Amino acid sequence: MPKDPKQRQSAARRNPNGEGSIYQRSSDGRWVGQAYVLATDGNRKRKFVYGATWDEAHAKLIELKAQSQRGIPVPDRAWKLADYLPYWLKTYVSDLKPTTVRGYESAVRLHLVPALGTKRLGGLQVQHVKAFMDGFRRKCLCCTNGLDKIRPAGRRCCSVGRCCQSYPSARQVQFVHAVLRNALQHAMREELVSRNVAKLVRVPSPRYKIGKGLSVDQVRKILAASSGHRLHALYVTAATMGLRRGELVGLRWSDVDLDDGTLRVQQTVQRVAGTLHVLDAKTEDSEAVLPLPEFT
Repeated sequence: MPKDPKQRQSAARRNPNGEGSIYQRSSDGRWVGQAYVLATDGNRKRKFVYGATWDEAHAKLIELKAQSQRGIPVPDRAWKLADYLPYWLKTYVSDLKPTTVRGYESAVRLHLVPALGTKRLGGLQVQHVKAFMDGFRRKCLCCTNGLDKIRPAGRRCCSVGRCCQSYPSARQVQFVHAVLRNALQHAMREELVSRNVAKLVRVPSPRYKIGKGLSVDQVRKILAASSGHRLHALYVTAATMGLRRGELVGLRWSDVDLDDGTLRVQQTVQRVAGTLHVLDAKTEDSEAVLPLPEFT
């Protein structure tokens, strides 16, 4: 005949050290399983599982020990997203380009932490992420970001009760989702979570329109107007080489070989929070030697 819970509890308490045990709490009647298992800091620590019945706690305890035996550590602490996301920014994102860091930090501070910060990292579910993304699409960014603070009093809307309904674009929705997905991917690498639930939530991809650029007549007018200006050479390069603004501003005379008629893009300049940052070119392809048209 099967043992009753009290007999099971008594037998579990006599288990050899390291096998774990199960007992019932007198405060609320819940069953608690405990065992020493491998933690993410490399040490063995006592961890707890909980269940409404002995069988539920026993099943969770078996799974906990099985993971430890397979070499899968359990989180050393029960991270909340409000704690883990700043840690991730500081540890993994701070070495990226300044504009990337600023964008990730804004997404975490303005959107992810306010909505999901109280969720446990290990308890985050697909439905939580989906509900957050659905709500984010309907959230006025002017209200959220407090944009009225930098507007003249006569132009204020959301702060005076006239919401302008400045909803995020498809690109902004995709970006915030990508920040959460990247953070959870690092949590997986640290073995703090077993799966990346953000990957299971799909967001629509933005559709970009192809810019037509300037017409030949418009380019001629710009170059005629800039003739004699100290930056005339820069305007000519911009009109004929198709470089990004940061690449143009980062050009030096040492990057130009007028004898061979070539240009090498080796650095870019970005402005972040009023500070200029000189960075390496975006990709290896960006550093390729470009032939200069004769006119340029």
